[in-house]
Amino acid sequence: MTADPLAPLDLAFWNLESAGHPMHLAALGVFTAGSPSAAAHAADLLAARAAAVPGLRMRIRDTWRPPGLRRSLSALRRPWPAPGEPLTAALGRPLTSVVRGSLAFGGAAREPDPGFDPVDHVRLHAPVADFHAAAGELMGRPLERTRPPWEAHVLPEEGGARFAVLFKFHHALADGLRALTLAAALMDPTDLPTPRTRPPEPSRGVVPDVREVPGMVRDALAEAGRALDIGAAVARSTLDMRSSPALACAPSGTRRTAGVVVDLDDVHRIRKSAGGTVNDVLIAVVAGALRRWLDERGDGSDGVAPRALVPVSRRRPRTAHPQGNRLSGYLIRLPVDEKDPVTRLTRVRTAMDRNKEAGPHRGAGAVALLAEHVPPLGHRLGGPLLGQAARLWFDVLVTSVPLPGFGLRLGGDPLGAVFPLAPLAPGHSLAVAVSTYRGRVHYGLVADGAAVEDLGLLARAVTEEVTALTVACAH
Repeated sequence: MTADPLAPLDLAFWNLESAGHPMHLAALGVFTAGSPSAAAHAADLLAARAAAVPGLRMRIRDTWRPPGLRRSLSALRRPWPAPGEPLTAALGRPLTSVVRGSLAFGGAAREPDPGFDPVDHVRLHAPVADFHAAAGELMGRPLERTRPPWEAHVLPEEGGARFAVLFKFHHALADGLRALTLAAALMDPTDLPTPRTRPPEPSRGVVPDVREVPGMVRDALAEAGRALDIGAAVARSTLDMRSSPALACAPSGTRRTAGVVVDLDDVHRIRKSAGGTVNDVLIAVVAGALRRWLDERGDGSDGVAPRALVPVSRRRPRTAHPQGNRLSGYLIRLPVDEKDPVTRLTRVRTAMDRNKEAGPHRGAGAVALLAEHVPPLGHRLGGPLLGQAARLWFDVLVTSVPLPGFGLRLGGDPLGAVFPLAPLAPGHSLAVAVSTYRGRVHYGLVADGAAVEDLGLLARAVTEEVTALTVACAH
């Protein structure tokens, strides 16, 4: 395996990170323990299996010097063609390498870690009484940036009936689907669908065919137009800020997590009665839970309509894409100020339909696509500033992480629940992630530990909102 320059969005995530705002995503899986030694056995299995997963051996290295520049400059002195190669291609090849290398200046690359030891990444902890309390403490700790940026923490439960595994992956290493693939590779072997491989892209010469130039110009103009459209939409979204102080905070560097399990059948009954998609219902539940939470803690929900960023994956689940984040997003107003739960759902559905009609390449939610228009050095220098600006762009992250429909096991012990945990942006006090697994919906809540001491109250509000929607849709 050789070094692989980070894609623009991966590089953005790598440079957005600070000590107070780690940029890792995570999942807390809870297993039923078949024996008193199940947790220790699970830790041994994770370390042994990690050695055979190439993606887990990859570290991220800053590349101040353009990769391959010396080799390219040397080639400039030897531009003769290889056997059967046109002279024009031989002349253009080293020059193209120099240009591409210079564009990578200030970037970063994935490369195999020659000193990789999976034991350094898997830790067996002492028994704990509360999985989420332990996960919250671990979520506040940044990953080590000088080695492959992932960890697996095995947490035995006091009494020995269950154990949990907290998987942490840096967002520059993996998006949700990629992290799922890496974690699934550590589970017990199972019959997984074979990924469809992408057909190889046709090779292109150094100088484009003159017949392709008009199309290339049109594509470039279209890309520029989309970038301007996204920038204008972001600017407009900051004009009407109707959030709550409870969703903003000065960073404390600490984290709390909580989890909620909802019956998927209840969600389907709500969807069939009120219309929309399962995802519309899950987002509406977040809006209603925020309303209950704000009212109960005395902050009030009148006039509150926070902007939720809903990431959209551009990666096909069964297609073997290259490593790297492939994300866009939708930005919607959560109707927290609406009293009626069914009307809240209708407003969410209308907003999501409008976003889908426009597509994931336009609008304020598609800011991630602008990463492709920024050179690597710009990401390095502007990353901290961009992180501080996240609060102006959106108020809360609400993301959905897909999980397989079949049951997973580790050392023969079944995975009973899995709570996805999203990174917390600077200035934000809360992030919400949702996954569906084995007929149940799992909400994973991550909050700033100092700003949101009552995260359990919000978790309870999620359950209450599902009940309220179920009752309202039954009449």
